Amino acid sequence: METVEIKSFSGQGYKALVSYGAWRAAVLRYLDEMQPNNIHRMERHTLTDEVFILTAGRASLLIGGNQPNLSEIEIISMKTGDFYNVKQNTWHAVLMSPDANIVIVENDDTSSENTEFHLLSNNHLQSLHRLAQEFYGNEKSI
Repeated sequence: METVEIKSFSGQGYKALVSYGAWRAAVLRYLDEMQPNNIHRMERHTLTDEVFILTAGRASLLIGGNQPNLSEIEIISMKTGDFYNVKQNTWHAVLMSPDANIVIVENDDTSSENTEFHLLSNNHLQSLHRLAQEFYGNEKSI
């Protein structure tokens, strides 16, 4: 009987590593789409909260409220080791530095079937770029 299962992921993007019962743990690693100039949409999960834990690098959550349409975008700078529970139906996206690593815990059945996507309007894009500039200054990447 196996008592410990060790998994890791060093690629780019999202990779589910462990599933058990109703939950799964995954890793999110940097993609170019996670830079302020490349984010064009936000998502929300209709059946689950989603927990984000930064384990390396720098990252921020973009939060757009929990109404049917996006509200003002807020940037939350993540601290290594803190748990960020993005509540069900909350619009969100992630900004990450190239060396960032985030652990995600969510329902195992989270998929495109129970996730909604909202394209950012020109006003949201301008607001995001302004907020990112204020938040990160002249750094090319976070």
